[in-house]
Amino acid sequence: MNGSLFDEQDLQSALAVLRAGGVILYPTDTVWGIGCDATLDEAVSRIYALKERADTKSMLVLWHDRESLAQYVMVPAKVEQLLDESDKPTTIIYPKVHGLSSKLVAEDGSVGVRLTKESFTMALCEQLGHPIVSTSANISGEQTPRNYEQISDNIRARVDYICMYRRDDLTEHEPSRIIRVRQDNTYDILRK
Repeated sequence: MNGSLFDEQDLQSALAVLRAGGVILYPTDTVWGIGCDATLDEAVSRIYALKERADTKSMLVLWHDRESLAQYVMVPAKVEQLLDESDKPTTIIYPKVHGLSSKLVAEDGSVGVRLTKESFTMALCEQLGHPIVSTSANISGEQTPRNYEQISDNIRARVDYICMYRRDDLTEHEPSRIIRVRQDNTYDILRK
């Protein structure tokens, strides 16, 4: 878990927007993300429109706790072991999902989930009680911003709340690695 301290008021402001079905701009354990409550169809649709992204391209979600992940996906033992052995942020594309907005689910029924280890996003997920959409803070097809300073004014102007936490962090963070779980519970590494 990231040991950085965050402002409780910043967290509560972001949560109020998420609970009201709004869209936030927030730092994750990788790059800055555009997010909403992953169970709300209308909020998810807003993110697709904001990113100018086809709604047939799925987006991933963040969650805070492996023990309660089973309410959304089935986690094979091989994947549990892989998560235990890795310090790198890892997005797992699970073949079946339930309890999330249908707008997040790919045509094959899959969805990408990353268990965040970053303190702010863990607190957001835990206190909201639902996974949070996490898609890079850019228009679809444009370069992914690696820190807050690289996010366009166009994106900043179109969200309901911009978190204060880590705005001054100029570290160029990398996207997560991506693993796809097959129906037979084996997996492929799509991005290392």
